[in-house]
Amino acid sequence: MLNQFVSAMPGTLPVALLVMSLGVTLDIGEGRDKPASAAWRRWGLIIGLLAAIIFAAARATSIINQRSAVNFPVLLAAVIMDIATVAIVINSRRLTTHWQQHAGLLHAANAVAALCIALSVFYALPDVILQLTAFVEPGESPFTSDMLLRALGFLLGIGASIIVAAICRTMRSTAGQPAFTFATAVVVALTAIQHLTAILQIAQGGMVMLHGTVFRMLVWLINHASWLIQAQAWVFAVPAIASIVAGMRMPSHGVDAAQSRKHRAFRRHAIAAAVWSLIAMIGVSFALTVGVAATRQTVTLSPPEQYSLKNGVATITVAQVADGHLHRFQYKAKDGTVMRFIIIKKNGGAYGVGLDACENCGDAGYYEKDGKIICKKCDVAINLATIGFKGGCNPVPLPYQAGGGKITIQTADLDALSSHFQ
Repeated sequence: MLNQFVSAMPGTLPVALLVMSLGVTLDIGEGRDKPASAAWRRWGLIIGLLAAIIFAAARATSIINQRSAVNFPVLLAAVIMDIATVAIVINSRRLTTHWQQHAGLLHAANAVAALCIALSVFYALPDVILQLTAFVEPGESPFTSDMLLRALGFLLGIGASIIVAAICRTMRSTAGQPAFTFATAVVVALTAIQHLTAILQIAQGGMVMLHGTVFRMLVWLINHASWLIQAQAWVFAVPAIASIVAGMRMPSHGVDAAQSRKHRAFRRHAIAAAVWSLIAMIGVSFALTVGVAATRQTVTLSPPEQYSLKNGVATITVAQVADGHLHRFQYKAKDGTVMRFIIIKKNGGAYGVGLDACENCGDAGYYEKDGKIICKKCDVAINLATIGFKGGCNPVPLPYQAGGGKITIQTADLDALSSHFQ
């Protein structure tokens, strides 16, 4: 349950905060006074979600095996839209004030914001959606207590992200536009950094070779991805402080009883919205630090074993892997990517050979526990009989030959699959 919670929340929280903050910053008018283009942001969310579902389904069924081929152009477009959206947010006050006088500019701003939302949703949500395939372990009944707990953790992770965004949104009428505009600009800027990091991570696999400070910065960003997500939540501390200040400055008494009640109501709402927002931020940090640490503290992948590598052929003796346990090996591809592959002897004498990665959970890897092979990321047990076949959370299949007391794998086949570790 906790695994699913801490996996679903990081994927959905940045999107929820992005959609919420852009909605507040660019929102204006009611009824006929509301520009028609305001609905475009909603359509951006819907289209991005539908595209994410289709992409996740294509990956789960192995229709698409190289996700980087899709993600790379999407990320390039996303970074461009992110930068444009930051500029729009900074100028949002000018765009929304007397917008009828420059309706075309506001429509263009909403169009860019809609594209920013659609591309961010499309990139972020497929990995979250693919967790649905890990609710039921192979051979289990579809309805078990474990399955229900996994589903509950998944739903709570998504629900928590939505709730955090909704709580922060309650400050829109008390924090003041400058504070909320600042928070929104930072949220979008951090989203751009996340997208740029993903681009460099893909490109580092073969398109470019980073060195020195740039490479160290990339490694730091990859290793501290959760810090960026926490920062996207904590930036709303600025509106929270502004909301508290506005509440404290509001006089308790007005010119009449009605106005006095309004002033007191504003003060209560301003302080309560800020306090609840700060509690939500603390909850995010707790989930992404303590919660994540709790899911990882007992799982350690076994070290890679030795094998023969000569003339483009990796050779493992049958005796080395004949005990029926999981054996892990490491290989450095031609493009510099460090890969892992696994071999296990299955029932009946056949061998399961595949990458130490899957289409759903990436290169998290597998470990052996109580005779079961378990995915480290989603905690689902893999049916031994299906190792070597595509689909679900199975290891990505790897071509091999067995005979003469040895198992051989062509390094060209490993090189062709290096993108699974990028």
